[in-house]
Amino acid sequence: MISPLSETARPTDSPVILLVDDEASLTKGLRLTFEREGFRVLVAADGREALETVRENSPDLVVLDLMLPVISGMDVCRRLRSDPDPALRGVPIIMLTARDDEVDKVVGLELGADDYVTKPFNSRELVARVRAALRRRELDRMASARPGFPFPGGLGPRAEDPAGARRGAAEPELAPITLGDMVIDPERRRVTVGGRPANLTATEFDLLAYLAASPGRVYQREQLLTAVWGYEFAGADRTVDVHIRRLREKIEPDPSNPAYVLTSWGRGYYFNDALDTAGAGPPAGNGGRGDNRGPSGSGRSVQGDRR
Repeated sequence: MISPLSETARPTDSPVILLVDDEASLTKGLRLTFEREGFRVLVAADGREALETVRENSPDLVVLDLMLPVISGMDVCRRLRSDPDPALRGVPIIMLTARDDEVDKVVGLELGADDYVTKPFNSRELVARVRAALRRRELDRMASARPGFPFPGGLGPRAEDPAGARRGAAEPELAPITLGDMVIDPERRRVTVGGRPANLTATEFDLLAYLAASPGRVYQREQLLTAVWGYEFAGADRTVDVHIRRLREKIEPDPSNPAYVLTSWGRGYYFNDALDTAGAGPPAGNGGRGDNRGPSGSGRSVQGDRR
């Protein structure tokens, strides 16, 4: 049964989240937690109710269990990400799963979920991830509504302000950045490759912008989690890896031989610093050659490839 908004008085501009799980005791506890944090909460107990609730109420974020009756969480995620309504298609989704199974996590992320949390989990961790996802979504909304909306601190988000919460209205507008065949527009939070829109999600844009702000600098997964996702919880390396893979599928001429977002094997990821900033066409991939990037682009040798 779909649970209505809390009877407790909440500001009408409080974020609305939808909790989808068939464990009543879990949703009851999470509901109390999120209400204490200032959220308005909807609850659905199966996949069909979840889809109905999203379409009728347009929540700001969905916390979605994978193991649901009637319609599975995987199918709910797939249907939302393919919905013709852009608002529904772009709603942030955080998966809940009782299985500590890498396959489930990777499949869910590749279907379009923004993040995942494995049961049992710390409610504080879940709240932190929800807040980070909502901040990224708000940046996209503000950029769409106000094209001159500045991205703080340069091209990418600041490490100390990962979701771009500080907004300096007096800051000068940031011109689009051309790197090879790619154009990154930090004002509108849009990316084109070869003149075609890349249609990145909020998280994918933040990840690309953060890497492109410092070409050649290698970021470890933990650094990217802190800067882009806004949390430092362990065990979420696959979140970064899967988002990098999805990002490459949208921006790379050949995702299997990337030319923009490269890997320093055993270290992390970096944006190619050998690109022509005049926009002279797409760069060539590295063909699987090893790189020599240290953890901060220091030139210390790191064996492996950039794929």
